[in-house]
Amino acid sequence: MTTFSDSRNLPALSWKLQEPGIRLKYGVNLVNAKAETIFNYIGLENVESWTGRLTQTAELSDLDDEENAATGNKFRSGDVLFGKLRPYLAKAFVAEVDGCCTSELLVLRPIRYDSNYLKYLLLTPDFINLVNSSTYGAKMPRATWDFIGNISLPTLPLESQKLIARFLDRKTATIDTLIAKKQRLIQLLEEKRTALINQAVTKGLNPNAPMKDSGIPWIGEIPEHWGIVALGYICSLTSGGTPDRNRPEFWSGDIPWVKTGEINYNYIHQTEEYITEVGLKNSSTKLASKGTLLMAMYGQGVTRGRVAILDIEASFNQACLAIYPHQLIEIKYLYYYFVNAYQHIRDDGNETSQMNLSSGLIGKIKITLPTIEEQRTIASFLDGKVEYIDSLKQKLKNSIEKLQEYRRSLITAAVTGKLEISEAEADV
Repeated sequence: MTTFSDSRNLPALSWKLQEPGIRLKYGVNLVNAKAETIFNYIGLENVESWTGRLTQTAELSDLDDEENAATGNKFRSGDVLFGKLRPYLAKAFVAEVDGCCTSELLVLRPIRYDSNYLKYLLLTPDFINLVNSSTYGAKMPRATWDFIGNISLPTLPLESQKLIARFLDRKTATIDTLIAKKQRLIQLLEEKRTALINQAVTKGLNPNAPMKDSGIPWIGEIPEHWGIVALGYICSLTSGGTPDRNRPEFWSGDIPWVKTGEINYNYIHQTEEYITEVGLKNSSTKLASKGTLLMAMYGQGVTRGRVAILDIEASFNQACLAIYPHQLIEIKYLYYYFVNAYQHIRDDGNETSQMNLSSGLIGKIKITLPTIEEQRTIASFLDGKVEYIDSLKQKLKNSIEKLQEYRRSLITAAVTGKLEISEAEADV
């Protein structure tokens, strides 16, 4: 029996094979040839996690630093590239052409391995977990070749390796096709969800209602009896604050404190951080009641412009805006309106490097205004439809997770000799 093991005597991970294993560094050559020019450049972002597939090569115009890219490693067709940065992402693939890559990809030139078989070995959960256990650096965890190269891997006759690789190529392609179909279904459901919300909050539920021009290009026509009003006329808006981080008595209390990253089209039931009563009284943060609508005014990536509804009483930071509706607007209707208006709100952001929103800008957002009873009917209709669509999406996501787990299990079973694979099974 051979084992996954390393020079630091970490717990061995069993490979049920009769052939003795060898340390990886004796089965491959580590290539450290530096690229003098950029060609067919591969960054970590161009490699899919766990699949062994390359998404694309980077265009020269996409490179942030061509000079640094040019100091990366050269590889040639047949080399196996493995990501040593954040190895838990499981990024490995076989190069089909010559090129150059980021130095965060190890270039391994097989000596005693078939390239495809080695790729599958490197993508087994046991190998990935073992490599990941060795990383250093909190923010940018990396593994070293000294550790990776000393891991013992199984060896098989080259023809057996090729047979296993062909079998896995065929099987994983079938699984990947199923996964892609389910991902496409999720995309179609998301498009249907978006269309339903857009239709309901801009056109209403009565397809025969007389229409009029809203005067807002992205909204177009609305029912004739609806109004258009600026948010600030029908809601009160309040931003929060952050207690002094240098005052420990302000933190770790029992008052929930919301940050923009927690605003994600959801009901907020709990928060990552809590403040004390003293922290609340000695800062500009506010306490919002259950049912309050929060909007993220700024934040990294897609956060800015998102909304959520408090399901608890909570305080919030200065990057969050609490929206308190007056009698003319139903909170859940307003929530769906903002879900629909997300991109348009972001497009209207301040002309700054971060494109932040402000309470003044948000207060000027135009809102479609049906009667309060119609708003409640629309919100109830969308609650039912969205819940159903989201349940279908979750079932598909669960199915995809099971397929991905089956894919990984199949690879492990094949490369460790737990499956008896015939020539016919490899090629059919």
